[in-house]
Amino acid sequence: MRSQYILFTSFFLFSSLSQNAWSNTNGSIGINYGRIANDLPVPSQVVKLLLSQGVTKVKLYDADSTVLTALSGTGISVTVAMPNGQLESAATSQSFTDTWVQSNIMAYYPKTNIDSIAVGNEVFVDPQNTTSYLVPAMHNVYASLVKYDVASTIKVSSPIALSALGNSYPPSSGSFKPDLVELVIKPMLSFLNQTGSYIMANAYPFFAYMADTKTISLDYALFRDEKGVTDPNNGLVYKSLLEAQMDAVYAAMGLLGFNDIKLVVTETGWPSKGDENEVGASPENAQGYNGNLVKRALTGGGTPLRPNDPLNVYLFALFNENQKPGPTSERNYGLFYPNEEKVYDIPLTIEALKNWNGMVNGSKNEVVANTWCVANEEAGNEKLQQALDYACGEGGADCRPIQEGATCYDPNTLTAHASYAFNSYYHKNSRLSGACNFGGAAYVVTQPPRFGNCDFSTGY
Repeated sequence: MRSQYILFTSFFLFSSLSQNAWSNTNGSIGINYGRIANDLPVPSQVVKLLLSQGVTKVKLYDADSTVLTALSGTGISVTVAMPNGQLESAATSQSFTDTWVQSNIMAYYPKTNIDSIAVGNEVFVDPQNTTSYLVPAMHNVYASLVKYDVASTIKVSSPIALSALGNSYPPSSGSFKPDLVELVIKPMLSFLNQTGSYIMANAYPFFAYMADTKTISLDYALFRDEKGVTDPNNGLVYKSLLEAQMDAVYAAMGLLGFNDIKLVVTETGWPSKGDENEVGASPENAQGYNGNLVKRALTGGGTPLRPNDPLNVYLFALFNENQKPGPTSERNYGLFYPNEEKVYDIPLTIEALKNWNGMVNGSKNEVVANTWCVANEEAGNEKLQQALDYACGEGGADCRPIQEGATCYDPNTLTAHASYAFNSYYHKNSRLSGACNFGGAAYVVTQPPRFGNCDFSTGY
């Protein structure tokens, strides 16, 4: 659930650091996979869609068995969630979290690449008032991960809404609401610091823009403000509202003495349709926001206050969800319709970004002619094997030629067999941009590969 609390309503007075001052470290793009709908494709089909788009990170709102099973062996990094309704039990019973971790994490890990657990979601605005349970629940979940010896690879955090901030203007003056600081914020930040985790934040410039269109320009909200405006306290210049929102969270943490905790934007997006009073909700603006955000994250650099920390964000959301309550916008944040057609076209990978023309017409990805898909040896044998198993299994690649005794069995190496399977999958999916990724285990080449006597040039 996304908070509709409005912050940053006086945010137009900012801009951004020079690109030359930014780190070259690239960020990452993930997608929230919500399922509050009665017309979505089955999880196994959804996973094929994710792989075809080159998606490497997915965030869930539960730990659904069917979804986690479908993601098995794909290499996609997964954030699972413990719903707010389970926080009281998790906070008061270590045996509850032991059982929860065993059933929802260990039953699938590591074949399903679970890398984090979101304990609750926007708990501070939960009408059931679960705030007091949050940090004890996080501690117990972490203790259970320690018990199963996976605490070093699976992070524990909790997404906060920006309404947790009491002050957000200018970003350098960001602070948390006083009533939350001692109760939950400081204990949570101490936990994140001690466990080497990061803070999760849900940030929606759309809400701020809709609430104050006279002060906030659409260009500033959509990453199109070339001039930018300045934070009067420190001279840092912002060219996008999202980066200003992120820096307000960084400043709020710094005010409490926590200057080293990373931030991941676990939800952000823009609706393609809204009610009459939902100013700015349109496919053109949704494409502009999400497309420009992807470009901003994948081409490197951090925020003005944290220039060396890359932008890691999860777009909301994969599908339009027809059973979500609230205004029309709530049901129209999806990148895809339930029939898997695009609502609008945006890139999700560096490769797709190169070919992105920014057109809004619901069209499919551009087919890249005269290209082939091969294994990325740098991904490591384990990741290659998982991707190979998926391609030859649920992915539907034609792997008969790489069976023992068949035409492409030799050379009998993981790289050769994976390349054949990945290329078969790529061509089966019409060489759509993003269909050659497998969580970083594959990449596109422009010359037909050759392994032994196996000829890739004829296609499939």
